[in-house]
Amino acid sequence: MVPFSFGGHALYALPEGALLWPARRALLVADLHFEKASWYAARGQMLPPYDSLATLADLARLVQATGAEELWCLGDSFHDSDGCERLPQEAQIRLRALTEGLRWTWITGNHDPDIKDRCGGETADEAEVDGLILRHEADPDETRPELSGHFHPKLRIHVRGKKVARRCFVATARKIVLPAFGALTGGLDVDHPALTKAVGRGAEALVPVEQRLLRFPIAA
Repeated sequence: MVPFSFGGHALYALPEGALLWPARRALLVADLHFEKASWYAARGQMLPPYDSLATLADLARLVQATGAEELWCLGDSFHDSDGCERLPQEAQIRLRALTEGLRWTWITGNHDPDIKDRCGGETADEAEVDGLILRHEADPDETRPELSGHFHPKLRIHVRGKKVARRCFVATARKIVLPAFGALTGGLDVDHPALTKAVGRGAEALVPVEQRLLRFPIAA
């Protein structure tokens, strides 16, 4: 892992698509989209119903590997407002074990604003934590350092004649957009007008690999 400075804090962008905030022993993730497969299944598009369990397993491994004591989910943690009720019993048990073992905060997103019971944890529309603003969707007018999700950023590059796509972070001096952490989530190209409008000029795609953090300028 390679640290970088943002808003006066040392952060680590992890290959798994999370941010590590060592000073707070905190992990930040975005767009888990629990129960996306069951939402599609109810509408006739059958997908393997294991996305929530897969996402929870990935999250649990990352919590254990980093020793995190605090976790922030930056919105769209459930694919829809009934997603929590559809969680299989095993997934509910795993999720409650995680929320009970950590200082856990759910930031609400556009997919899941009305869920009352999220299997534990606290809920907030947004938060300010040690000078950093945590919300679901980047606010183009926000001047304070801001961490968000929503756009599921993805970088497409050519490597040895082949097109490669992978999730990435998008960062400027004042904004970081996290990639989607969920096992069943797509991505938005980093040069999409909606994303570049949200973050402004001077954005870079950040791709963590082993002990390096690769940076790719994004054309406005």
